[in-house]
Amino acid sequence: MSNDDATATDGSGGVDDDIEYGIEDRPPLGRSTMLGVQHYLTMVGANIAVPLILAEAMGMPPGITAQFVGTFFVVSGIATLAQTTFGNRYPIVQGAPFSMLAPALAIVAVVTAGGVAGQPDWQAALLQLQGAIIVAAAVQVAMGYLGLVGKLRHLLSPVVIAPTIALIGLALFDAPQITTTDQSWLLLGLTLGLILLFSQYLDVKHAAFRLYPVVLAIGIAWAIAAAVSYAGTIGSDHPGYVPLEQVADATLLMPIHPFQWGIPEVTTAFVIGMFAGVLASIVESIGDYYAVANLTGSAAPSERRINHGIGMEGLMNVFSGVMGTGGSTSYSENIGAIGLTGVASRYVVQIGAAVMLVVGFIGYVGQLIATIPDPIVGGLFIAMFAQIVAVGVANLRYVDLESSRNGFVIGFALFVGLAVPEYMANFETTLAFRDAVAVEATIAPLLEIGLLADGAAGWIEAGAIAVVDTVFIIGSTGMAVGGLAALVLDNTIPGTREERGLAEWNRIAEDDAEFDSFVDRWIGTDDADETGDSERNG
Repeated sequence: MSNDDATATDGSGGVDDDIEYGIEDRPPLGRSTMLGVQHYLTMVGANIAVPLILAEAMGMPPGITAQFVGTFFVVSGIATLAQTTFGNRYPIVQGAPFSMLAPALAIVAVVTAGGVAGQPDWQAALLQLQGAIIVAAAVQVAMGYLGLVGKLRHLLSPVVIAPTIALIGLALFDAPQITTTDQSWLLLGLTLGLILLFSQYLDVKHAAFRLYPVVLAIGIAWAIAAAVSYAGTIGSDHPGYVPLEQVADATLLMPIHPFQWGIPEVTTAFVIGMFAGVLASIVESIGDYYAVANLTGSAAPSERRINHGIGMEGLMNVFSGVMGTGGSTSYSENIGAIGLTGVASRYVVQIGAAVMLVVGFIGYVGQLIATIPDPIVGGLFIAMFAQIVAVGVANLRYVDLESSRNGFVIGFALFVGLAVPEYMANFETTLAFRDAVAVEATIAPLLEIGLLADGAAGWIEAGAIAVVDTVFIIGSTGMAVGGLAALVLDNTIPGTREERGLAEWNRIAEDDAEFDSFVDRWIGTDDADETGDSERNG
């Protein structure tokens, strides 16, 4: 049996006691459905936030917004099924990416301001957004399936991966669901307290507390919030208010289908900006792959698994563009849920994806999920992302922590991974960052003194804007900044393989022959086995 088929190992071949259901385990259907819904509840806040942010920026009508949100759920369900079946086959939920939100908002701002020929309305902006995602994602597909991304694996030591994973969690420390000025700390504290109670204190008392801490916590907190909202104890201006009336006003079935907003349009500048978001998404996804492997006790992902994962994410991004959403990527939220619940079953995540796919078409259910107040989501974030930070730190057990070079690389990566995005937060969009950099003002003097011809200046300005946009988008993503900083420093500052943790990590890492893709399993199994045997013997 390959590592891909193993239930859950501790990284050295043993079973991980913290995992209730390993990657290959298939709990009963009823239990799997509940556990799958729980996985999706952990990411519902982000998967609703992204379309709502885009809808508001585009000025989308309320009726269309509901269909827009439902489309995100449908795409999330299909993308998750595709990734867990045909891609890297890790139990990772796919959803709307924040890493692609910055370029998306920049595109919307330009189009709605009349910066592109045509009607400056929400539909025109969405068609431009779809076109940019489709073309940029096509490049991501090529990068994945041609093996370009997987080549990075040989440069990734635990010194790089530890701060990268930790920054997945640390990047959400200032999420508005946590730090907003009108926070309901009582409701947030109740949600967080219930999660801790069920997952850490009562987990040994009954299996339900171990398996369903998130569902139980959300259910109890939401019921209390809904009760006080219905009774009029809190009003609609309270952050914990549950708008039950919105559920009654929802549409039963929503007509979600490809090209529902029209035929996508492609503008080169928008594609370049969106590709920067795709690059940031790739960095995040690689960190997620390592986090899942670490949590489940599996070997570090092989180059082949990484390539299949990124390639499939690219295909699902193309699909999301066809459907009319803002992209799709691996979600860190459900990785935190694996740490809390010990449920790492691929089957469970697939069942949850199927449920979410159906929910996307049913307006009542989607709207009910949307009524979960931000303080409840904030409590979830604290519990889950703290777990991811711990997973990142755990990778340091492979490295020499007495090494000053290791300490510097890790500390530097964590610091810049927090500091640079905080600086970028001063600019609402890439357009504001362009103004601050003043690309046009820099080129103008060169034109005046004749150092540049008008035609050359246009090309230089377009290239400079593309670079500035890329710097802004990557700089706004904490784990991309920290991960790239650690990658450069760890591979340029002298250090032995043992010191960097590569010797131990390579010993337990997954070999390419041990990852069975969908093609290997169902079409070319015999050839794959022969290839694997020859590689082991050769």
